[in-house]
Amino acid sequence: MILFPSRRRADHLTERPVFREDIKLAGHKVATMQYVVVGTFLFLLAGFWELQVRDQELYSQMADRNRIKAHPIPAPRGKILDRDGRVIVDNHSTFSVLLARENLKESHLKQIAEGLHLDYDDLQARIRRFRSRPRYEAIIIKEGLTPGELAFVEAHKDPDSFPELEIIHTQRRLYPQDGALAHVLGYVGEISENELNVPDYARYNQGDVIGKAGIERQYNDVLMGVDGQRQVIVDNRGVVRQVLGSKDAVPGKPLSLTIDLELQAVAELAMDGHRGAVVAMDPRTGEVLAVVSRPAYDPNRFAGRIRTRDWKEISENPDKPLLNRAIQGQLAPGSTFKPIVALAALESGEVDPSFQVNCGGGAVFYGRPFKCHLRGGHGHTELNRALAQSCDVYFYNLGNRIGIDTIAKYGEMAGLGKRTGIDLPYEAAGELPSTAWKIRKFRSKWYAGETISVAIGQGALTVTPLQLAAATGGLAMGGVWHRPHLVKYEGAAPPPSKAELNPDNVARVINGMYAVVNEGGTAARARIPGIELCGKTGTAQLASNEFLKSKAGQGIKDNAWFVGFAPKTNPEIVVAALFESGEHGNLAAPIARDIVKAYFDKKARRTPAPALLAERR
Repeated sequence: MILFPSRRRADHLTERPVFREDIKLAGHKVATMQYVVVGTFLFLLAGFWELQVRDQELYSQMADRNRIKAHPIPAPRGKILDRDGRVIVDNHSTFSVLLARENLKESHLKQIAEGLHLDYDDLQARIRRFRSRPRYEAIIIKEGLTPGELAFVEAHKDPDSFPELEIIHTQRRLYPQDGALAHVLGYVGEISENELNVPDYARYNQGDVIGKAGIERQYNDVLMGVDGQRQVIVDNRGVVRQVLGSKDAVPGKPLSLTIDLELQAVAELAMDGHRGAVVAMDPRTGEVLAVVSRPAYDPNRFAGRIRTRDWKEISENPDKPLLNRAIQGQLAPGSTFKPIVALAALESGEVDPSFQVNCGGGAVFYGRPFKCHLRGGHGHTELNRALAQSCDVYFYNLGNRIGIDTIAKYGEMAGLGKRTGIDLPYEAAGELPSTAWKIRKFRSKWYAGETISVAIGQGALTVTPLQLAAATGGLAMGGVWHRPHLVKYEGAAPPPSKAELNPDNVARVINGMYAVVNEGGTAARARIPGIELCGKTGTAQLASNEFLKSKAGQGIKDNAWFVGFAPKTNPEIVVAALFESGEHGNLAAPIARDIVKAYFDKKARRTPAPALLAERR
């Protein structure tokens, strides 16, 4: 009998290897789970360490930002005052609208732009400029809200409409109307991307409002205050629930100018309807009393972040209203340069005080004819009459005798050909030609025939109205040139530039300038009874005689200049006036006359009468 194993036994024998494999697989699973659990625990532990220990402060701040918001409190800029403490530039309360970028929905921008009367493309570009900044930083998208715009924001800033809109109280810059003092004061504006890349602006951020031109730019650090901050708790819909606290803004410091508002008003009126500039200053100190440049612009258009179309309208204006002609207008001075040429001739010893020239209406130098402005000529002319009547032939001969380098020496001594150092940005230096100047600039020699034109203030010579006023003021002071400035010195003034001049030679030049106004000279229209106003007219051509005779040059008129000071001895005021396309220098003289008269009228009002002084004693 053959015995077979039972089925149970056979199954047992066949299942055993399988059971061992299951055990092995289960062990692997358990080990894997253990590793996963340990890994997860380590990951959570690392996260806990990062959140609670290593970066606890960072993540705490990030969490706070979900419920705490900081609203900026813009600091008002310092006021700008005139020499007597009268306010020229102030601030006025207004409302601005903030755009909270953390709540921003791109689909809202079109409606927001329409409701706030903003250019949609400008608004988008403004938001793009802030992309590199943290999203919790809000953007001021409009200042000086109108009642209608304020109502629009109030009606739509709820969480269900435009939660990205918030209103804050600000101080907006308020400038004089009609462009008065525009080129002196300048304007403020949002810092540009190019400026942010300049080291001098490293401490500013995107969106900061800074001085862009004039005094606002030159003294930005003084005028600009320190912004404050208001912290509030908001819910998850952005609604303010509690005010945590606030840090008050620190206003900017006030700035006192040397400008006299009364003289400034007279100067503005005198230049009304003209293109050009006028500068009045005290030659004893260098204090600038009045400055006008025409045409001007309205700085108030810049105060609330100027619109693109407004900027385009101003910057592309062919009359260049942004150009400060008082310090940037570089033009030939014409015969107003003759007193410096006369002084150079006398001081150099090349010409005797009794030197005379017979003017027949013109002269020939180096084979080229040069005309005098008086067609029939002035006849026998000496220095005093040559200055009074502005005889070109006389000064042609002076220039030919002394040469270009002597003229340049005394011109440079008077401050021409270089910046005066006035406390305004972008001042131009003008051009003072010499032999070295021409080699440096043109790699060419100077020809003697070129000196003839320079001797009467033409040719390559250019000056600014400020340079002319400062140069003439120093000459009137006997060779003492103070640096022009617009802000009162708090400490000691910088030392003036001095020259050792022969007082007799200076007196001869001043006597000639006195004759220009008071003894039948070319500026008789500037005469003021009781005031010894001395001066010099100038008519400067803008092109050659040949071109002016052509069809293309028929509409071009000469520039008119006048520079004068008063009184004759110990002068207190000097005025330089440029009337572009004024054609004749005597038409610029009344501009200066009105300012000088206003100065002495004001002085008379402030000076007590002798009888009153006796009573006080």
